[in-house]
Amino acid sequence: MTINRNDKSTSISTQMDSLIPPSKISNLTQGMFVGAVSDNFDERIEQKIFHAEIVVDNEQVKRETANYKKLPQIIDFRDEDGNDRMQEEIQANYNRVKQEVQQIVTDEMERIKNDPNLQHLIKTEE
Repeated sequence: MTINRNDKSTSISTQMDSLIPPSKISNLTQGMFVGAVSDNFDERIEQKIFHAEIVVDNEQVKRETANYKKLPQIIDFRDEDGNDRMQEEIQANYNRVKQEVQQIVTDEMERIKNDPNLQHLIKTEE
């Protein structure tokens, strides 16, 4: 609201500047966080901006990680010489799936062409 001796004007700005400046966020240490919450008309929140810290119990984390089980290796992409062949395997699988899909499409198109009840679904060049 702006008031001068001749007039009073009210303006509403929809521009939302950062409530928490990037400089404050960039200076936070690990485990610190900041934020802002919104409220409802019937449920007002007085303290909308917050600054907090996540407290990590390093001993508890060490105990938990000590109990982790190693994931089993499902497939090994190394050949008998120890060379990693993962990219080649992925490409071969891709090519196989692509060829199988093309074969399914070809077979279905042939089936539709030979079915008198479905022939109208295929556009023929005249």
